[in-house]
Amino acid sequence: MAGRRRKNAGASPGESAAEPVLPADLELQDLYGAFAAHGLDDEDLDDAAVLVPPVKLPAEEELAALAKAVPMFGYALALARWAAPHRVVDEFGDLVEEDRAPAAQLLGLAPAEGEVPEEAEVEAMRAWSLACDLDLVEIGTTAAGEHVAVPGPDLEPAEEGDPETVLELWLTAAGIVRELAVEADSLPEEEAARAAEGGEDGEAGGAGDAGEEDEDALSEVEDARDAAAELLDEALQVLYETTAFADPGNETVPLGVLAALLVVPEGEEPSEELLGDITDVMVALDPMLGDLAELGLLEYRPIDPELFDEEEGPEGEEPALVGEAPLDEEESARFGLVRLTPLGQYGIRQWLLEDGYDAPLVGELAQGDAAELLRAVCEAATVLPDEELRVWITGREPVAAARELLAAARGDDAYAPMRRMLGVSALNMLGTAAEPAVRDVLDDPELGGAARAWLTSKGATDVPVPERTMALWTVVDTFAAQLLDSGGDAELLRELIADLPVTGNPASYFGELWRVDHPYTADVLEAVGELHLDRAVAKEARKAAFKARSKG
Repeated sequence: MAGRRRKNAGASPGESAAEPVLPADLELQDLYGAFAAHGLDDEDLDDAAVLVPPVKLPAEEELAALAKAVPMFGYALALARWAAPHRVVDEFGDLVEEDRAPAAQLLGLAPAEGEVPEEAEVEAMRAWSLACDLDLVEIGTTAAGEHVAVPGPDLEPAEEGDPETVLELWLTAAGIVRELAVEADSLPEEEAARAAEGGEDGEAGGAGDAGEEDEDALSEVEDARDAAAELLDEALQVLYETTAFADPGNETVPLGVLAALLVVPEGEEPSEELLGDITDVMVALDPMLGDLAELGLLEYRPIDPELFDEEEGPEGEEPALVGEAPLDEEESARFGLVRLTPLGQYGIRQWLLEDGYDAPLVGELAQGDAAELLRAVCEAATVLPDEELRVWITGREPVAAARELLAAARGDDAYAPMRRMLGVSALNMLGTAAEPAVRDVLDDPELGGAARAWLTSKGATDVPVPERTMALWTVVDTFAAQLLDSGGDAELLRELIADLPVTGNPASYFGELWRVDHPYTADVLEAVGELHLDRAVAKEARKAAFKARSKG
């Protein structure tokens, strides 16, 4: 499965500190209401890391139950059981004619009595084919030369709900459907018609001409299939990313937004030409997503076919499904809606892992002690910090957990400011029950300032005012954490800089600040000097940064 590339946004903590790789480069949180981009310039691709966001998956038992509840998968299990002890099949392993209607009736696709519609038999045959592909039934030949099908060894554990067996079977089925979805409609209708005509002409015109035309037609089919496979893979990974970042209940993505994420370059508004490309991508994805929905990978509301009649353009021109006029929610839904299911997340993650990508799960970093937790969150290229912290504190006694977190937050290494920021976030999750542990560090030179601010935010009125040295050190440390966490986001940093307690005499303030004994003092002052909108303040900050560098 193709991996989408994103750049690591590292910080520049200064010559004396190691340069960490930080989780600050994922922009898809801003998906709704704006077009995000997934590509990089060609010159950047070789140096870009493939970053896959962490996802939260249900337990394997729950995933297996979801898989068994998928109709097509359930049909395959039911027909495999129906084959016991054996069932006669044709030489291709398909159900014989007289068994097709009973199979459809067994699956509830047709009434138990009366005529069975042809489409019900077709659906039953598809389910039987899936059962054969999954080896839920095995085909053999008797001594008398009769072709028969018998249940395979995986049927019984799958029926009993063994998670490993069920998920392995479902994943195989999902891969089959994914391949078939790409095969279907991989050649445009006009090309298919032309290829068919070419084959007929070739019979009359000679074997050489026919062979060349057949090769050309095959090449066109292969190229179209490769393009469809690449498009589907990219679409699935976009869905995977957006689902990872979406708030619960907001995982549904309009098909037009999904297509735009695949088409519109970063920072650009969709032009008229790009709107046409978005429409083409929507039309191409529509049947493929519908096929995947059959196996529970996603929930999909397809494009309303009536839109093609309503939006007819000039003769021979495809209708434009995407325009500039805003649509209400109901009208927008007619253009297609897609939502990746937990099974879909599981499946895509497995494909990514098979292709060698790191596809983390939420909570994987929260298995050790507090020191391991904070270090892992800081160092992870992709991480949802709050989720990892929440997993770690669940079930722990608040005071003991707070003490462990505070102890792990100490230090003067490159990640220390971020560890302290994460520690405060965890304290907020623990709530006022953590107060005794916080009060224990009020006089700690590294933790005291943050501890006092935290207690005050919780309504405490007896918190002593920190000494000037502690207050200034905390200002640098807090800003350093944000500088690291933001990955150099200028807009966010300007907002933080605006909150610095610079008085009417910046020279005096920065004259104190540059003397602060903190590994990131010079970096913080340089950021202020570069981004502060007040020229006088910026100038004093740059002078102070130079002094901070010089004193080392």
